[in-house]
Amino acid sequence: MGPSESPGGKVVIDLDSLEKVRIIASTVRDKKAKDVTVLELKEISIITDYFVVCSGESTTQVRAIVDHIEERLRSQGFRPAGVEGYRNSQWILMDFGDVIVHVFEDETRKFYTIEKLWLDAPRIEI
Repeated sequence: MGPSESPGGKVVIDLDSLEKVRIIASTVRDKKAKDVTVLELKEISIITDYFVVCSGESTTQVRAIVDHIEERLRSQGFRPAGVEGYRNSQWILMDFGDVIVHVFEDETRKFYTIEKLWLDAPRIEI
C-alpha cells in the first residue's frame, strides 16, 4: 500500500502487516539483535497476525533495540498501542496491533522459550 494524505494534510504511509514485519526485522538487526524469529499467527490466533521475537545480550541492548523500533516505525506513522516491561528490560513487549514484538534479554528468553508455545505457527524467513 502506498502513502495517503490525512485530513490535516499529513502524509500517512499504509503498510501491510508483512511489510511492517520486514521493517521491524531489519531494524532489530541494525542493533545486532540475536535469534530473530518471525511467527505467523494469522490462521491460528485472533490476537495478532505476527510475532517478532528477538534477544539482546544485556538490558541496555534490549532497550536500544526497542527504542530503535519505536523510532523507525514512528517515522512510518506508527506508534505502539502499548509497551510493557521497559522498566526492567528483561522482556519488553511492543504491541502494534497486527504485529507484536517480543524483545528478550538472552537468559530470560531461554527461560520462557516463547516459541515453544506456538509450535504450530509457521516460521517466516525475513
